[in-house]
Parts: sequence; structure tokens; C-alpha cells
Amino acid sequence: MQAGGEEEPHDDRTPQTSSNSIIGDSTADTTIGFSREAAAQLSTVDTDITAEEQEAIAALPSGSALLIVRRGPNTGARFLLDTDVTTVGRHPDADIFLDDVTVSRRHAEFLRHRTAFEVKDLSSLNGTYFDGVRIDTALLSDGAEVQIGKYRLTFYASRRDLAPLASG
Repeated sequence: MQAGGEEEPHDDRTPQTSSNSIIGDSTADTTIGFSREAAAQLSTVDTDITAEEQEAIAALPSGSALLIVRRGPNTGARFLLDTDVTTVGRHPDADIFLDDVTVSRRHAEFLRHRTAFEVKDLSSLNGTYFDGVRIDTALLSDGAEVQIGKYRLTFYASRRDLAPLASG
């Protein structure tokens, strides 16, 4: 305050301090809140497998896997991986045809190695992503997310191939 009881004008360039600072206060609440929309999106991050999808996954024979489109133009579509090489792209001859400009004509391949699967990018323009990371090739784990263009697909291995891993 200035003499005479008038307040000094505030200069926005000068940092202001407060007597109720929480610096050094280990009891301060640091919880981050999410909007309802963000919370709803987080709750559906692929923990929701329908009963029909569960049945399809449970019925997979050894050496096969299932890709389920979680985001993109064909949400809910399922693709069976049951050959040694499965091609993905915008070309009509692709084993998995994804019709969107974000997908290259020859975008990626899923390669089967006995009971394991690998995804390999074929030098696509927009890349192939495994659990959010751009990759050239990656060994897939059950529940992994593969992104090809706008499409987000979740990989599910045959339960018959996972069973030996759980018991040993």
C-alpha cells in the first residue's frame, strides 16, 4: 500500500506470492480430474469384449489369432489370422482390405511363426504402430493394439496357445 491508504497498481510482470502456498505441503491433494467424456473414453480402452467376441476368441484353434477393429471405419469387424502371411492394405488383393486413404496399398503384414505372430510395416507412408509406438516390426502379445492408418485393431491370440504360458 502507498501512503494515504491507496493500493499500489499491480504489475502483471511481477510474480505474486501467496500466503496459502502448497509448496512443501505433503498433504496437498494432487488428484487429476477428468471430464466425463475423457473418463468414458478411458473406461472403454479395450476392456470391453462382447460375449460374442469372447466366444470367437475362445474358439480359435492353436496357431491362429483374431484382430478386432476398435476404431476406424469398420469398428467391430473381425479378421482371422490363420496363415503364415496375412497382408493388410488398401489394395483390393490384400487379405485384410482397409479402404481408407490413411492406409497404404501394401501397408503391413502379419507373420505367423508357429503360435507367435509378428506385425511388419511394409514402408507405408503413415506407418504401423504397436501400442502407440511406430515400428518396423514387432512381436505381438495378447491384447496388443496395432494401428494402421485410422484403424486401431486389437490382437487376440488363441487361448490354446496361451494356456501353456499360464501353467509354466
